[in-house]
This record gives sequence, structure tokens and C-alpha cells, in this order.
Amino acid sequence: MASLIYIADPMCAWCYGITPELEALREALPGLPVHVVAGGLRVGAAQVDEAYIDRLRGQWQEVAARAALPFDDRAVTTPGFNPDTEAACRAVVAARLLSPAAALPVCSAILRAFHAEGRDVTRPQTLAAIAVPVLRGLGVETDEAAFLERYASDETARATLEDFLQTRRWGVDGFPALVLERDGRLDLVSLGYRQLPQLVDTMLALVEAEAAPAE
Repeated sequence: MASLIYIADPMCAWCYGITPELEALREALPGLPVHVVAGGLRVGAAQVDEAYIDRLRGQWQEVAARAALPFDDRAVTTPGFNPDTEAACRAVVAARLLSPAAALPVCSAILRAFHAEGRDVTRPQTLAAIAVPVLRGLGVETDEAAFLERYASDETARATLEDFLQTRRWGVDGFPALVLERDGRLDLVSLGYRQLPQLVDTMLALVEAEAAPAE
């Protein structure tokens, strides 16, 4: 059975940009499982400076123009903000350990909270406030205290690190990345932002190429 591997970082602007396209792809292919791997965009990053903010704003303007999505820079312009993405990645992994189906919607919710709402998603309490309603909506019985316990666990720390290492083993150095998996075979669908028609065309081409008889 085919599945889609989504390698992403919940603080990556282009991952935010591709979120509507990925949601539309899931609607078009409702039976296609999507597995989220946390990429670790800026693990161990330091505090921001004006040059960083200027670069980030330029990227956000490009994403806004291409994906027609809103941005709010309140988090990144708060004094002392540290753009280390490990915490947000760990929250996605914690949600995945609670329910595999929760990883993608929790990742999407964190992306929106950071980019569109200006919330500081490097703070565990903020991440719990974002993730728990999503988990409850999927039928997972949890609260913020239980989520934070899972978030802080050694199991979640190890699983998050393994996601980072797997991303490197695959040679993925940009996000988002979409990989089609079929019986252990991996084919790159997208590295970076692409719109729905391009995603569908690439996936169909991969399937048709595999189905074509050898000459």
C-alpha cells in the first residue's frame, strides 16, 4: 500500500505555505496515509538579530505572495526570542506517539499558530495549548499536563532525535519534502513548496512509470 512521508518542521515558513496544498491532496486522495517526520530546521539555534529578522521577513513575504497566507511576526520580534525548532518538532512527535493520526493536524496547527497568529511555539506550555484541542478532536483523551509529561519523556526525546537523524540519512536538507513510499521504495514527490496540480502530476507520473511494462 502506498503512503506519503511528509518531512517538515513546524516552524518552517514553506511548510506553512504548503499546508493548504497538502490538505487538498488528502481530500483528493482520502485513502492515502500521511506519515510525518520532524526535520529539525534550526535545532540549537541562537537568539535572533536584526539581520535574521530581515531575512525571515523576506522569506515570509515570498511565501505570502505564492501561497496567499497571512503572517504575523510578533513572536520573532519579541526580545529574547530563540528560533530553535526542537521544541516544536518534539511536540509533533509527542502527538504522533499519542496517536499517529494526530501528527499532521498538530503540525499544521503549530505552523498556523507561529506564522499566522504570532505565537511563540518554542514554549512547551504554548505547544500543549495548541496540541491538546487537536488531539481531543481526534478522540484522544488527554489534557495539557498529560501532554507535557509525554512531551518531556525520554521516549519522545529519543523519537525526535531519530526523526532528525532519519532526515539526514535520507539526505533531505530542505523543507517541506514529500516522499511517496510503496513497499519500501521511496520516490521524491517534492522538495520545497509546490501547488496541488504539480503534486498530483508528479505522484501520477511515479505510479505510471512503475506500472509501465519494461521494454
